Amino acid sequence: MDQENIEEIIQTLATNGIDWGGKILFALAIFFIGKWLAKKITDLIRRTMVSRNVDPTLTSFIVNIIYYLALAFVVIAALTKVGIQTASLVAVIGAAGLAIGLALQGSLSNFAAGVMLILFRPLKVGDFVEAGGAMGSVKEVGIFNSILLTPDNKTIVVPNSNITSENITNFSTQDERRVDLVIGVSYEADVKKVKEVLLEIVNADDRILTEKGITIGLLELADSSVNFAVRQWVKSSDYWGVYFDLMENIKLRLDAEGIEIPYPQMDVHLDKPE
Repeated sequence: MDQENIEEIIQTLATNGIDWGGKILFALAIFFIGKWLAKKITDLIRRTMVSRNVDPTLTSFIVNIIYYLALAFVVIAALTKVGIQTASLVAVIGAAGLAIGLALQGSLSNFAAGVMLILFRPLKVGDFVEAGGAMGSVKEVGIFNSILLTPDNKTIVVPNSNITSENITNFSTQDERRVDLVIGVSYEADVKKVKEVLLEIVNADDRILTEKGITIGLLELADSSVNFAVRQWVKSSDYWGVYFDLMENIKLRLDAEGIEIPYPQMDVHLDKPE
């Protein structure tokens, strides 16, 4: 190889090196500046949502989605500047994503359910709910799982897909709830007197919202008792306190009035052999 060919090769390598070096530097500049801009934009979105008292779970979810979408766009732009054909890269990523999706379809269903819970908000942190086969106060609504705290302080982690696939009973959405009691007395009891006594007990509790009406009626003639329906409205926060106090006061008052609360009985007749 003569001197002239060597110089030509060196010149070519130098030219290509400068060209590639410029492209790589430009691509790195696009990546770091784009990443910085994505962080600034998502920080601005986060501060805006926080200032408007948007739910923290929804805020975190939206900010993360926007950040990673912006970062993906920046990476594709940087790779394109270097000369990499991003169309084939996107196809490979799509195929890999499909394979991963099939392997993790349970987790993806939980993710989709988490998005639905965050967007439509049938429950939120602090609500007392029955959902996904569990009951408790909502401690956290996550992307894949939600955490409930039971009244006896147990932590239950419920997959989001279980919550959205079943009925959700939210006890905290309404300010008022109705306390429904069924009180049984013996067949020998005076029906009118029982109704008067029950009405006095209910009216004596200041937590009961009397303006919404009180229902005391004969519900059914059961096998061993005459059952009365006792229904009254209270604030949701007073529900269990009123429930327990009414049950105790009714028992004490009926005992004092001599009104029997029967227990299930069965008459057995024996035939004497002939």
